[in-house]
Amino acid sequence: MGTPDDRAPLAERVGQLLDGGLPLAIVAAGDPVLRRGTEPFDGQLEPALLARFVEALRITMRAAPGVGLAAPQVGVPLRIAVIEDPAPVPEEVRLVRGRVPQPFRVLVNPSYEPVGDVRAAFFEGCLSVPGWQAVVARHAEVRLTGQDEHGRALDEVFSGWPARIVQHETDHLDGVLYLDRAESRSLSSSQAMAERWAQPAPEEAARELGFELP
Repeated sequence: MGTPDDRAPLAERVGQLLDGGLPLAIVAAGDPVLRRGTEPFDGQLEPALLARFVEALRITMRAAPGVGLAAPQVGVPLRIAVIEDPAPVPEEVRLVRGRVPQPFRVLVNPSYEPVGDVRAAFFEGCLSVPGWQAVVARHAEVRLTGQDEHGRALDEVFSGWPARIVQHETDHLDGVLYLDRAESRSLSSSQAMAERWAQPAPEEAARELGFELP
């Protein structure tokens, strides 16, 4: 199946995309769809098509694998994202990063605001920037508002690693990549991460690579 026609109505384009099979192809950095931002979801996809699209996002996220996926990452400029994190990490990592399991959930028209002034910095990656990671300082706690896929209101405070995930995915919906917020001197290949910077926190990387932490 070819690439959906950008001139076609959005619902038709999503239908074409889903008819191409699963998992969906993940768009890589450099594609304008990741930089244009998204339009709020307001019924552009009828319920059955929305359910198919959400399921496709879930399958694609798990296949990657990742802990979140935003609609622009599969070429769809709608304000929809999914998150899920089984958090299969050692206890030390869990304690330092605040990484705890998150069930699968759908974020529709999400936005966030910081809760307090505390920021936390850790290495972060992105399915649309494969093979690289960089340190990003983010709010340690955020309030997320929006809806779920059934239109029910979301208003929840996230902290630790879950807060990082919802900020990362919501940023995608605004045309922002994690690299825009990263310490540029921290940029590391996946191989360098495995060999040098696998510690739960990035203090050693900051000393050796020459960047500041909050």
